[in-house]
Amino acid sequence: MAFTHVTGKHRRPGRMHRGTARAAGVAALTTTGVVGSLAPSALAAGPAAQQTGLTPVVALGDEAAAQVDAQAAAQHEAARQAAQAAAREAAEEAARERAAKEAEEAREAEERAAREAERERLNAFVSPIAGSYVSTGYLSGGAVWSSGSHTGVDFHAASGTPVLSVGMGTVVEAGWGGAYGNQVVIRMHDGTYTQYGHLSAVAVSVGQQVTPGQRIGVSGATGNVTGAHLHFEARTTAEYGSDIDPVAYLRAHGVDL
Repeated sequence: MAFTHVTGKHRRPGRMHRGTARAAGVAALTTTGVVGSLAPSALAAGPAAQQTGLTPVVALGDEAAAQVDAQAAAQHEAARQAAQAAAREAAEEAARERAAKEAEEAREAEERAAREAERERLNAFVSPIAGSYVSTGYLSGGAVWSSGSHTGVDFHAASGTPVLSVGMGTVVEAGWGGAYGNQVVIRMHDGTYTQYGHLSAVAVSVGQQVTPGQRIGVSGATGNVTGAHLHFEARTTAEYGSDIDPVAYLRAHGVDL
């Protein structure tokens, strides 16, 4: 009795079929990640590590990380230097502002001191003849004076000696004054008047502003005199007869006689 072979059953796969199946299986395992879980011994028979591309990827990652670290360090250093530069600039600007403020305060203080010194100078009084003395006192009697007494004081002065304004004021008379000869009358800043008589020359004019110690003429012997000297009066008005004690007047204004 003869047996007939059934096609498709119990037949060993051909060589080509086995190779194709094996390749398909490996591909499937690779896709599902099973190969990644295999033991090293199982992978030893596979391709070399250099052929898989894994080592270059790891090396590239380390290099990139190093570059990022270097860039971060450079940025940090740049930020630190910028902060230091900004701090130095702020400190320098603050120093410049302090210096400017101190200079301005010093300038203002100097100006205040100068104004105060000028104010003191203008409010000061001086003797009408520097370094001189009173040779004839106030209210001295004698026939030489028409009123019977001396209405001012005489300062010793040779002819041509500079005559000074005793304080700040405005000239109200300058020229011939009869018995007083050449004279100057000044309205002082406090409202009183001073008179300077027997001058050989007048150096100011009516309306002129004068300051303490300013030269207003030179002494002489003009008018009703017996010799060169300066006749000085202090008055409450510009008119004759309103005289006050000139020595007391000068001393009250700080002049040492």
